[in-house]
Amino acid sequence: MKKGILVVGASIGGLRALQTLLGGLGGQFPVPIAIVQHRGKSNHDRLAQILQQHTLLTVKDAEDKERLYPSTVYLAPADYHLLIERGSCALSLEAPVSYARPSVDILFDSAADAYGPGVIAVVLTGSNTDGAQGARSVKEAGGIVVVQDACECENSAMPLAAMAATVVDGVFKLAEMAPYLINWCQVFQEGADGTR
Repeated sequence: MKKGILVVGASIGGLRALQTLLGGLGGQFPVPIAIVQHRGKSNHDRLAQILQQHTLLTVKDAEDKERLYPSTVYLAPADYHLLIERGSCALSLEAPVSYARPSVDILFDSAADAYGPGVIAVVLTGSNTDGAQGARSVKEAGGIVVVQDACECENSAMPLAAMAATVVDGVFKLAEMAPYLINWCQVFQEGADGTR
């Protein structure tokens, strides 16, 4: 599925949510996965190593101009925005957005520009409105937006802001989200292949 991408945004409580989500996706996922998790500027951040312990997918910090491959999770490095281009990613040191660098909005906006209806965006637990504008951009481009159920979020501000900004396609508990994403990929693949 060369035309699709999964983008995920998270903040407070995101580590646990990402561990559960990625662990449910198995070892083969037909699109690249790009993630913004708000985190500090520490040069010794171990987010990729921590998440790798919970998934069979390959998890790594994204590199500037790196090509995107299925079954690979690309994390926005600490203090860098992660942007999606057609088939690759880019890093930026532009000003923070919604007080955040990396910014979920920037990830989602760029993915919508690059992949249009081939984007599925996931907004997880978090304490601000980052991701709301990006969720709207994904929807306006014809993509899909789903959010974590506020009832199980450590902080529900980000999912609720996304729901206020646009009509989301689903509200899921983490245990339900991975099966939905896998099914979406299967349906999207059929459509991309012209078999539906």
